Amino acid sequence: MKRHVLPMLVLLAACGTPQEQCISAGTRDLRTVDRLIAETQGNIDRGYAIENVTITQEHWGYCAQPQVEGQPPVVPVPCMIEHDVTVQRPKTIVLADEAKKLEDLKAKRKDLAKAAEAVIAQCKSEYPE
Repeated sequence: MKRHVLPMLVLLAACGTPQEQCISAGTRDLRTVDRLIAETQGNIDRGYAIENVTITQEHWGYCAQPQVEGQPPVVPVPCMIEHDVTVQRPKTIVLADEAKKLEDLKAKRKDLAKAAEAVIAQCKSEYPE
């Protein structure tokens, strides 16, 4: 079942009307800046950032042994199995730098919002619903 979820999500994402697809493509940068503004504001509110770190964990498991043709089946043997896990950790920030970044992002958002208005109007005229 899990193997079918990703293709279905891709198909659903492609199901938007041509107008919606045009607007989505034209406002991608604006949505990215909005996400960064929310993240930066969250960092300021908390007083620290959150970073994702991938660590390797080990645990005991059983590993299959190679089967030799004509021999009886080989019993799996205990072995260490490694797997990667992503964890979130707090990260120190300089609040003044984070505030400056937020200010810059908000200024950039104003510019992108103005540009997006023209893109949205163009998409609506090209693809009326």
